[in-house]
Amino acid sequence: MAGGEKNIGKFFKDVVLEMKRVSWPTRKELTRYTWVVLGTVAFITVFFAIVDYGISSVVRLLLG
Repeated sequence: MAGGEKNIGKFFKDVVLEMKRVSWPTRKELTRYTWVVLGTVAFITVFFAIVDYGISSVVRLLLG
């Protein structure tokens, strides 16, 4: 059990060291990335809504 505890402690120390090496985005970059993601999600939502509507219309026409 003691060996496991040492491994857990080493793991968390390694996590802290790795987090210090991370290149974090600036506030401006983060804002830009957020808008890109939101725009992409909105575009995909509208695209699939139109495709769904089109397929539903075709199915309704075929089935009467």
